[in-house]
Amino acid sequence: MTNEGAIIFINRFILVLMALVVFSSIGFADYDPNGKLVFSLGGEVSVLNPILSTDSSSSAVEGVIFSGLTKINESLEVVPDMAKSWTVSSDGKIWTFYLRRDIKWHDGVHFTAEDVKFTFDSILNPKVNSIRRSSYIIDGKPIKFNVINKYTIQAILPKPFAPFLVSTGIGIIPKHLYEKGDINTSSYNRKPIGTGPFRFSKWKTGDYIEVVRNKDYYGGSPLLSSIIYRIIPDENATLIALESGQIDTAGIPPKDFARMKKVKGINLFEYDTLLYTYLGLNNDNPLFSDKRVRQALAYAVDKDQIISLVLKKLGSKAYSPSHPVSWAYSDDVSKFSYDTKKANDILKKAGWYFSKDGLRYKDRKRFEFTCLVNQGNKEREKAAIILQQQFKKVGVKMNIRVMEWAALLKILNSPTAPKKFDAIIMGWSLGLDPDGYSIWHSSMYPQGFNFIKYNNPEVDRLLEQGRTTIDKTSRKKIYAKLYKIISADQPYIFLWYPHSIIGVSDRVGGLSKPGPAGLFLNIEKVFMRDNK
Repeated sequence: MTNEGAIIFINRFILVLMALVVFSSIGFADYDPNGKLVFSLGGEVSVLNPILSTDSSSSAVEGVIFSGLTKINESLEVVPDMAKSWTVSSDGKIWTFYLRRDIKWHDGVHFTAEDVKFTFDSILNPKVNSIRRSSYIIDGKPIKFNVINKYTIQAILPKPFAPFLVSTGIGIIPKHLYEKGDINTSSYNRKPIGTGPFRFSKWKTGDYIEVVRNKDYYGGSPLLSSIIYRIIPDENATLIALESGQIDTAGIPPKDFARMKKVKGINLFEYDTLLYTYLGLNNDNPLFSDKRVRQALAYAVDKDQIISLVLKKLGSKAYSPSHPVSWAYSDDVSKFSYDTKKANDILKKAGWYFSKDGLRYKDRKRFEFTCLVNQGNKEREKAAIILQQQFKKVGVKMNIRVMEWAALLKILNSPTAPKKFDAIIMGWSLGLDPDGYSIWHSSMYPQGFNFIKYNNPEVDRLLEQGRTTIDKTSRKKIYAKLYKIISADQPYIFLWYPHSIIGVSDRVGGLSKPGPAGLFLNIEKVFMRDNK
């Protein structure tokens, strides 16, 4: 062996030894390099394009295929991802992002600033069906994206915009594949090409989606060989799949929490998450256009009963569109505590009178409506039944319609008005930034997340002010006013903040710190243990 050969051999030996030491020190002694992680999805994926999708199932899969300029860490801080760094001008209007030079799309083409510009320009294009457009338009003026050079992109804002950096975390799509043809109907929406840690492999409609390891991932080759997303719309079926080892992680229904703590081979994690559940009332419906009626219904809701019976006390009452974990949270809001006397008094003053059948009528029209609930979500289904009973006590008839997820989304996302629903039980996952423009601003109807058609000029003004105010203390005051008005208007009846209870097979390692960011935040570091 030559001296050069000996040196190479020694260096390789040292690297292997170091790797073994590292693997052993963090529990990799039984690491399975061919390990497959299996998730479950509560509904069918609609599209695999981050600028088009509107549902959580699609976003879950997109998150491992696509990357953004930025991402969040376990402490809910914005950190670099495809942008290695950035600068901002003293007036807060010019952001310059310096991109990594070692990134390739899954088809081998190099990622450049042209892809970034194309993505944001596409979101801003009215012909593209993206409901994320409002995140890049400030006071009616769009953010302009300019390519400085191959690896530098500049964003020019009409005015300072507080949520901007968080908004740069959206998945970037490849220009070379989407620039020809219609993005809305592109075949790549079902066979996506991204830059993330996993590459798309298979999509069997109604059954599963599989992604496989991207060995060329700029953040290092993932430890998992693949991830399978099984579509299991039913909550009970999902739990059975977890217990039988068909999937590796699932949310634990509150009713099963005590039992699951005793199940061997499954670790439970409980933590707060930026999420609230609500009963959304279609403000375009004459039944709910009167604020007094919405307030009366809020008084008729016994949240303690719902949290006790549905969540087994693994949650807390919600009163506004924020969360105690958020820095912008304010407790100074209208709290409609359970009071059927007040509910009855308000309904009577609003012209709704009891009839012999025990229900209320106005102008010979019965107070009756239908509430939509997504199939498979047992907590929401149970909550709907309890709400039905509670509303009956004040003379209001609520029917329940359980719908398949995709069909329900089709109603909510319809680009035309009026929306064809009365009420719906849903939940919002909140972002790092408290900007709620896309949900509450009147311009976000019918093409936006304001599908209940809430309209309050003062709320519009505060939303616009909140997103263009940079100082955090000032913003907190703005959102405190905002939450106070919305809670008084009750366009939603805010129900509860759930505790996240996640069950994970003990074969899964490399999880993130339990918290609002989630256990699988750094998916490339997650691994499976060999169970041989």
